[in-house]
Amino acid sequence: MQYYEALGLEPKLALDLADLQKRFYERSREWHPDRFSRGTPEQQQRSLDMTALVNDAYRTLREPVLRAEYFLSQKGFELSKNAPPELLEEVFELNMALEELRGGDDSVRPQLESADERFTQMRSEIDADLSKLFTRYDSAPGPKVLEEIHGSLNRRRYISNLVRDVEKELNVHLSN
Repeated sequence: MQYYEALGLEPKLALDLADLQKRFYERSREWHPDRFSRGTPEQQQRSLDMTALVNDAYRTLREPVLRAEYFLSQKGFELSKNAPPELLEEVFELNMALEELRGGDDSVRPQLESADERFTQMRSEIDADLSKLFTRYDSAPGPKVLEEIHGSLNRRRYISNLVRDVEKELNVHLSN
């Protein structure tokens, strides 16, 4: 697991963020290009490569969702772009309301605002569930928990996209 290795961490889903930050600063100082300004071209390039890797690792691992997506990708999982089956009807209605708003029908605004609140709440609930799943996986790794995490991440990604689309349209049509 390249990002974990770059920061000297054991590959886990639940991380101590203070420890992560401490390791990031240590590795950043260790590989800072200024320390290699008099080194060989190979050392200078290695410093630049490691600095980029450490920065990418920190940006990814400090965010729980990005960390989980990275972790699962390293385990061979791919995230889906498909709508979760239990949301299909609601998504269909939402897309129709979005089209109506785009067409100038402002009467659907309350429906969209309500959907935005509902989906934002769903995303928060998924985040809380993910946190519990991370701890569960770290204490007893296994494919069943990874599958649950995978399903939750797919659902969260889809819901996040819905929230983004609704908020974008509400903001665009608010200014018109």
